Amino acid sequence: MSIYYGIVHKDPDSAYGIHFPDVPLCFSAADELEDLLPNAMEALAISAEYEALPEPSKIETIRDLAEEDISEGAFILAVPLVSILGRTVRANVTMDAGLLESLDDAAKQRKLTRSAFIAQAVRKEIEQRP
Repeated sequence: MSIYYGIVHKDPDSAYGIHFPDVPLCFSAADELEDLLPNAMEALAISAEYEALPEPSKIETIRDLAEEDISEGAFILAVPLVSILGRTVRANVTMDAGLLESLDDAAKQRKLTRSAFIAQAVRKEIEQRP
């Protein structure tokens, strides 16, 4: 999984905005900071659908590029690229029987299949911990 670094800006009375020096036409925004990472991940994935993305720059390179922005209050956010391939594949997983039973119960309560629940949980975990 590739990690791209975005520069986040927040002006008074505006949403959080993020842009990617490595992918100039890719940007995103969110009213709440906790929504910015999932939105940025989606923007990167959509960009990757339409063009081959370059190799991500190292954090030091991005930090140097953003030095002035950072001095004015911006910050850098690590954003994993999770490609949307549009196809599913079968995977075999092993886990404790009790955990599997709890997983099935939680999926059923949400009216999801086991697979959909696992995919949703994995995406959420990746969004929270790049």
